Amino acid sequence: MRVEDKNEFDKQNVFGLGKENDAFAKYFIGNSYLNPLTQPGESTVFLANVTFEPGCRNNWHIHHAKSGGGQLLICTAGSGWYQEEGKEAVSLEPGMVITIPPEVKHWHGAKADSWFSHIAVEVPGTETGNEWLEEVDEEAYGNLE
Repeated sequence: MRVEDKNEFDKQNVFGLGKENDAFAKYFIGNSYLNPLTQPGESTVFLANVTFEPGCRNNWHIHHAKSGGGQLLICTAGSGWYQEEGKEAVSLEPGMVITIPPEVKHWHGAKADSWFSHIAVEVPGTETGNEWLEEVDEEAYGNLE
């Protein structure tokens, strides 16, 4: 469900906006916000609500792991996109869950005309880490409908 109005989006974003995602800003086009839902060390699973302003998306990236690993996205508010390299982009809506296996190049973020939030779940594994890559092509992103 596309939501352009920030006040309306805030009502739907039940896990909260959080703070500007300054630590990872260089890997995003536009502004994103991070609201940790678990704290490091209290669980083997880290959860965070990530919010994207309209048009915001992260760079292409890969979640590496020797075993296990990957990421889950639980879409909670607004409307966004997810795309794996070599595949068509998938429209993201509240209630959808995306399973991202390790070693798959992908990106995700908001639609151009909607705020978007998802809970990001880091799947536990051994020797895990993110590799941040190039920005999403502006023309390709602009052509998504």
